[in-house]
Amino acid sequence: MADKGELLIVLEQIEKDKKINKEDILIVIENALVSAYKKHVGKNVNVEAKVDFETGEMAAMVIKTVVKDVENPLLEISVKEVKKFGQDLKIGANIKIPLDTQDFSRIAAQTAKQVIMQKIRESERNSLFEEMRKKIGHIINGVIYRVVNKNLIVDIGKTEAILPISEQVFKERFDIGQHIKAVIIKVERNSRSSGIVLSRVSTELIKRLFELEVPEIYEKVVEMVNIVREPGMRSKIAVRSNNSKVDPVGACVGVKGARVKPIIDELRGERIDLVPYSTDPIKYITAALSPAKVIYVVILSEEEKKAEVLISDDMLSLAIGKNGHNVRLAAKLTGWHIDIKSEGQKKRENEEKIERQTAALEKLEGLSEKIINILVKAGFTDIKKLTILTVENLTTLPGIGPKTAEKIIESAKKSLSC
Repeated sequence: MADKGELLIVLEQIEKDKKINKEDILIVIENALVSAYKKHVGKNVNVEAKVDFETGEMAAMVIKTVVKDVENPLLEISVKEVKKFGQDLKIGANIKIPLDTQDFSRIAAQTAKQVIMQKIRESERNSLFEEMRKKIGHIINGVIYRVVNKNLIVDIGKTEAILPISEQVFKERFDIGQHIKAVIIKVERNSRSSGIVLSRVSTELIKRLFELEVPEIYEKVVEMVNIVREPGMRSKIAVRSNNSKVDPVGACVGVKGARVKPIIDELRGERIDLVPYSTDPIKYITAALSPAKVIYVVILSEEEKKAEVLISDDMLSLAIGKNGHNVRLAAKLTGWHIDIKSEGQKKRENEEKIERQTAALEKLEGLSEKIINILVKAGFTDIKKLTILTVENLTTLPGIGPKTAEKIIESAKKSLSC
């Protein structure tokens, strides 16, 4: 073998350059030496290897048990043979016989080289894994150099990554050799293939692109409260400002769209709606339905987060969006169930409602069409509720006196008793 100090010099340089502890390599070398020698002379031999941590000198011993009659010369040695080594051991004791052959020296040198190279590769893989793991959620640039079952294999410099078909936008097409931006969503230890998974459909891609283009977002002056997306079609982003002097939407759009345009181009024309965040659900829902203009929002249930939105007839298709994209994303963004109705739909609903109410009151005996219209107009259309009203309640309505009020109540009670 080489000079006994040469190994340590090499290991110290590796420790400095690759951040691999030399003691760890020496321990692995010891184990590898035992394995290598057993392959050379047979698995049944009992071998012990040691590397001096101070000098790097290697030593190996065959361990045999002292017996009266040797049956297995690989593991046993006679009392007579033991004396040749200048030792006087009793039966049952172990003796360590030094190995000093050219064959073992060659095996030791080869093993040391293999272990060092393996440790370097392992260390580099671990370093790369830790480096990439810290980049989860960040954008990375790469070049497509292979396609496997529609999955894109991307060269990202130190290693490769995969952009699975499930993380590709359905209408985007990339060619081999083309540059691509994607966000890292997963990093796994994987020796057979790339453990780095990329995405073009993640909302994190939107977030990181805005951080690159809008300094106020990167500096947290403007905050992206929520992002919802139907990749390739439309994204909605709720933004708010932590500085009253900064308009969050304006900061993101930029002068004449200078900031948002590069992001739309990177997303191959995907539409982006920037929505001012509000704690007022009516304001928030109104803004979230952009670009449609909302006439009004009615909160139907705070607990169930249900709201009804009235839209002009000419804005209905814009509010709903192609295949329902706009209203669906607005609901996801705000967390509210949104029921959109046009003015025409609402008018028809009201007319149908009045017809149903009128039809129910017409079944009451002795009520003229005039009285029925007064009750419908005032909202007194529930027959059960009419039975518990007082004369005083009904006489507040114009055109209804005490006798008429009594007649209405009695007629309602009679109708329920039938």
